[in-house]
Amino acid sequence: MPLDPATVRRIARLARLRLEEAELERLEGELGSILAWVEQLDEVDVSEVAPMTGAVAMALKMREDVVSDGGDAEIVLGNAPERIGDFYAVPKVVE
Repeated sequence: MPLDPATVRRIARLARLRLEEAELERLEGELGSILAWVEQLDEVDVSEVAPMTGAVAMALKMREDVVSDGGDAEIVLGNAPERIGDFYAVPKVVE
């Protein structure tokens, strides 16, 4: 896929890269090669490949779903800058 200098400039701006005019021609070729390689991937038949979320098929370890109080309130609130009873005190955010 051939790229023009305007497209290369736009890609560089989106990537927050500062390019000199001399670099544009070289990057046109490099980006074009990358896009051509990606286009080759469309030719691969993946109709028989099952979708997966990772490279290794495995099941996550599950823990028992138990309701708890978080332990001891004194320990949980020990580093709180301010507290009201067993709760964190936070500044008002709605005016």
